[in-house]
Amino acid sequence: MTYQEFKDILHNGVWKQNTGVVQLLGMCPILAVSSSVVNGVSLGLATSVVMALSGAAIAPIRNIVPNEARIPVFILIIAVLVTVIQYLMNAYMYSLYVVLGIFIPLIVTNCIVLARIEAFAAKNPPLQSAVDGFAMGLGLTCVLAVLGGIREIFGHGTLLSGIDMALGESAKSLIITVIPGYHGFLLAILPPGAFITLGMLIATKNWLNLRSIAKAQQVTNLTS
Repeated sequence: MTYQEFKDILHNGVWKQNTGVVQLLGMCPILAVSSSVVNGVSLGLATSVVMALSGAAIAPIRNIVPNEARIPVFILIIAVLVTVIQYLMNAYMYSLYVVLGIFIPLIVTNCIVLARIEAFAAKNPPLQSAVDGFAMGLGLTCVLAVLGGIREIFGHGTLLSGIDMALGESAKSLIITVIPGYHGFLLAILPPGAFITLGMLIATKNWLNLRSIAKAQQVTNLTS
């Protein structure tokens, strides 16, 4: 895999075909878990690892598995990887595991994972498939981080609240109080707040794309 190919795959996953604000896949975990940065990033990273490993595992056997058994085999591999992640979080990050709850095992049925395996890993070599899976997961993680950050600031006036659940008691010093004495804005941490904030992110992404196209058109007009 060349550097340019790696760069294109990364750009496609994080920006061009971002699963959260472009493809609009996996809306249930995006809206439900993004009440804080820690929750959102934790689930996003877990999904990234599963996507990378499942892509690397499925790509080598893509020509061996019969077409009729393709989906069950893919889901079985994803389920094994998710179970490993689930047990590791249960063992080493129990508080975070409890908070994320059902959304960890639901990675198995997340349309982001299976759709990307079907679209890319089933047609490309293992290394490219692993990078593509991680890039797609990283794009989702970025959306969850931004969405969680906005909702956490407006909802609680803090950032990185609950980071001790992932990194231990000593990490409590990393919690940032953005608005001292803030009493919170309930709408921000409720589902309607998630919908509104995600809509604003999608609108911002579309505006940036249109701005980029307009600049490129201006350059073309000046050089022609």
